[in-house]
Amino acid sequence: MTDEVQVFDLLDRRLVQALMIDGRAAFSRIAAVLGTTDQTVIRRYRRLRGAGLLRVLGLPEGERVGLYESRLRIQCVPGAAVAIAEALARRPDTGWVKIFSGGTEVGCLVSSRTREDHEALLLRKLPRTQQVTGVTAQTMLHEYTGGANRWYGRDGLTPEQIAALEPGPAHGEGEDIVRLDDADHAMLAVLARDGRAGYPELAAAAGRSESTVRRRVEYLRGSGAISFDVEVHSAHLGFGMEAGISATVAPSELAAVGRALAGHPQVPFVAAVTGAANLAATVLCRDQRDLYRYMTEGIGALTAVHRLEILPVLRQVKRAGLLSDGSRLYDAP
Repeated sequence: MTDEVQVFDLLDRRLVQALMIDGRAAFSRIAAVLGTTDQTVIRRYRRLRGAGLLRVLGLPEGERVGLYESRLRIQCVPGAAVAIAEALARRPDTGWVKIFSGGTEVGCLVSSRTREDHEALLLRKLPRTQQVTGVTAQTMLHEYTGGANRWYGRDGLTPEQIAALEPGPAHGEGEDIVRLDDADHAMLAVLARDGRAGYPELAAAAGRSESTVRRRVEYLRGSGAISFDVEVHSAHLGFGMEAGISATVAPSELAAVGRALAGHPQVPFVAAVTGAANLAATVLCRDQRDLYRYMTEGIGALTAVHRLEILPVLRQVKRAGLLSDGSRLYDAP
């Protein structure tokens, strides 16, 4: 991160938090919770989105819709990380592409619609890249995180405000995979660009009526098949240090440690994964001192963690959706 990145003011940060809780919440509802006017919320949102600093995305949840997902760690020769990361970031099936400190390792999440596409990347395309020296692929078995609405500390929304914004509880957990048809994919293509797209636009893309699209979005969201995420550079929220964590935990303690990490305000994401390091997480801290304190006092307090690897992020090339570029997430329309 550079010192030139400006931290959002209090209202902007609370608006971001509100959208993280419900990315499609009506502006009037957000305004009422934040204690301001509809016009103020709309103006703030349009300013942040128009400047390329914030974007709401509607994304499919891989396990629920049958995507083939892997978390990749790609080792490469010195000087090749940027080119490899940018090539991966241009693929429509990748997200969270980042270069780790040291500049010889790239991490990303791959979500493929077919097993053939997934295997082609892992077994043919990456191994044939001469600048790639090694690839580790992990399957995400279970996600423990409860969302990013805990990052804000004393500046964040109150429990009552959070409860007022939270959408209804998801249903259908444990049911069969939700099958998406062509109309769903067309609709999701729009939501992947703008998670707050209106129902007329979604209906036009899907070739369905607005009422049908509204019901379908509500069903997909309620069944956990899609979720709404907020793309925002963590530095704008006051977090200048991001790191990946790989931990080895005894299988009998894995669920307990995963839940504990999910409750830490520094952790927006944690999941059980395959491999010797069976727990993966993302940590956001204000600076290196803050990261050290978290390593020693946060994770360090979890005695079931037997081995820990901290991977500071040198550069975020792609987040959940489009390419990142410095503090800008995407090209403003």
